Amino acid sequence: MFRYVRWMALLSGLTAAPVLGATALQCVPYARIVSGVEIYGDALTWWDQAQDHYKRGSIPKKGAVLAFRPVGPMTLGHVAVVSRILDDRRVLIRHANWSSPGAIEEDVLAIDVSDAGDWSQVRVWHSPTGQMGARINPTFGFIYPAKAKLHPFTPDPALGSSLRYASAGAGTGDGEDGAEAAPLPRAATRMASVQTHAMVAAVSPKPAAPRRKAAPRIEADPFIIEYADNSPSDRSLGDVIADVKRESLMN
Repeated sequence: MFRYVRWMALLSGLTAAPVLGATALQCVPYARIVSGVEIYGDALTWWDQAQDHYKRGSIPKKGAVLAFRPVGPMTLGHVAVVSRILDDRRVLIRHANWSSPGAIEEDVLAIDVSDAGDWSQVRVWHSPTGQMGARINPTFGFIYPAKAKLHPFTPDPALGSSLRYASAGAGTGDGEDGAEAAPLPRAATRMASVQTHAMVAAVSPKPAAPRRKAAPRIEADPFIIEYADNSPSDRSLGDVIADVKRESLMN
């Protein structure tokens, strides 16, 4: 019995290993690397942990961490990093594990939808559908790092598997860190392009298929056709050919 239990435990460990190795990148390590804010633990604890260590507020600033409150299925909260200020109500953010497990979304839109304009409620871009998410997400506010700088993120298997959904790309910066984003997320532009191509394809007539060349017509000897039609069905092809040759010699 002891040997059986020991083998079952070993097999359980072997089957569990791939599951543990297939974890997805979480928002916390991504935000910590990109922002430089050295806070650990679940995202919902970041706001309280930041007290006495980092300044906090309700005004978005580049490099600041936007801390989300738990809501719905997002039971552990969420953190995202502000990459650019567009206006009082719109910013671009970089975050992970939002639209799908482990997904990295860079420089995507977040909109303040709070009545007071204090960023206490936001809507966030959803890359898979190419539009703003319908859910209104409550937030704690912004955590400001000591230096407003965006740090590059290099995917690391030790942090979990990841997939990049959107990126404004390098070379559009303001000279400070070369990581600034374009005015609108590339995902939005790409989705609009796909939709445009789809509409054009729907209304454009299909090109006419090329006409095939007619096969050459083979003229048959009427005598042979008549002879074959009147031949008994049980005669072989060799018999028919021999008869045709004999008829030709006779004529």
